[in-house]
Formats: sequence, C-alpha cells, structure tokens
Amino acid sequence: MSETVTGAGTGTDWRGWQDSWDRQQEWYMPDREERFRVMLDMVEACVGPAPRVLDLACGTGSITDRLLRRFPDAVSTGVDLDPALLAIAEGTFAGDERVTFVAADLKDPHWVQSLPYDSYDAVLTATALHWLHAEPLAALYGQVAGLVRDGGVFMNADHMIDPATPRINAAERAHRHAGMDRAKAGGALDWAQWWELAAADPALAGPTAKRYEIYGEHADGDMPAAGWHAETLRAAGFAEARPVWASPSDTLLLALK
Repeated sequence: MSETVTGAGTGTDWRGWQDSWDRQQEWYMPDREERFRVMLDMVEACVGPAPRVLDLACGTGSITDRLLRRFPDAVSTGVDLDPALLAIAEGTFAGDERVTFVAADLKDPHWVQSLPYDSYDAVLTATALHWLHAEPLAALYGQVAGLVRDGGVFMNADHMIDPATPRINAAERAHRHAGMDRAKAGGALDWAQWWELAAADPALAGPTAKRYEIYGEHADGDMPAAGWHAETLRAAGFAEARPVWASPSDTLLLALK
C-alpha cells in the first residue's frame, strides 16, 4: 500500500485499504490465496455455486470479496466486532445488495439474533477464531451448528497447532519467520505498521481508536490441533469433519451438517 489510500477530493479509497489488508495478511501467510481457493472449491462441491454464506469474523470482507467474484449469484452476511475493519468492508461493498454486514460480538450468546437469516448454506471463517479460548470457541461452534442447514458446511482456516510435534513446529516456525524477515526487508507491512497507517487516515482514525478500546493490541486465544476442532464440531452436531487443506502451519477444516 502507498502511504496514502485516501483519494484527494474523491473520498476514501476503500478498495485500496482492502488490498492493503490483503498484502499485510499475506506477509504472515504467503499461501493465503490457496486456502481461499480450496475453501470456495469445497463450497461449490458441497452446496453449489449460488450459496447463502455467513462470513464469520469477516474483517474487511476478504472471503466475501472472493466469494462474489467467483459466484456472482451468492449472497453474504459478514459479521464482526472490529469497527475499523467493518468500515473498510462496508465501504468496499457499498451498494452491493448481495452483501450485509452486522456488528456483533461472537462471545455474546445472543449475537445470532442480529443476523438477517436463520440458516446458511455455508459458514466460512479464516484466521480469526484463534482469538478465542477453547471454551468460548466450543460454544460458538454449537451456535454455528444451529445456523448451518442440513447438508450445509462450516469451514475454518486457521492456526491449528499439534502439541505432539514440537520439533516440527519449531522448525516450521523458524523457516516461516525467516521468510517473513526477508519480506519485511523488502518493504512488507506488519500488523502494527498497518494499524499505524489506519490510525492516521481521517476516515479510519475514529474506528481504529474504538477497536483498540475493544481489543487492545491483540487478543490472546487458543490454537488447538485440527483433531480438537473436528471432534468439537462433531459433538456440536455436524455429521462429518476433517481437514481438506493444510500448510505447514495452518489447516482448513470442513464440517458437514
């Protein structure tokens, strides 16, 4: 991203902020687009090319963006609590009747009441639920099971760390961080730098201040292994659950209702 993403006299360049967020996330996850591709492959395989989707912890709407480009007849509800990322999402998709955004706290047991639909063909999330500890995450999975229609799917692409493989984990992490250091030397923005730019933009300064009141610098949650996620989702009411994609550090886990 350039230092300025606000077009002079034309309002905020929300697409510029959307693309900037993508690049910042790709610094942490160079294979981010691959997980999105597999996620949408499995949406199409399981529920078809015109799904009603809940973009859970949607952030700027990265999943919704790719969903609608691939499936123009899809509809999406994005739900998140972060006011800055929601501002970017709402600005990016302004005027698109296929998209609705809802501000809600996923730890609030009543958050589902804010949604425009009672059920969804697919609930999708990526690199977000590791902000939750295991107990509230298990409770959230129970709520998600109630939102997914019979035959529908839930997919979570996130950090899922296997404690049984500490040496593999350490080697992977060291290799990944060496690559991140090289990218950083080439000018890539990290999380803190990106938020500094957001705080300096007049359109995002207020929402960014509010998000720090909500989250602080960063939330600390749990990152249980993929097996825990699969077992917890089956206990919540899904018939089947297993990984459908994995990188050395992350997993895309699919649960079928």
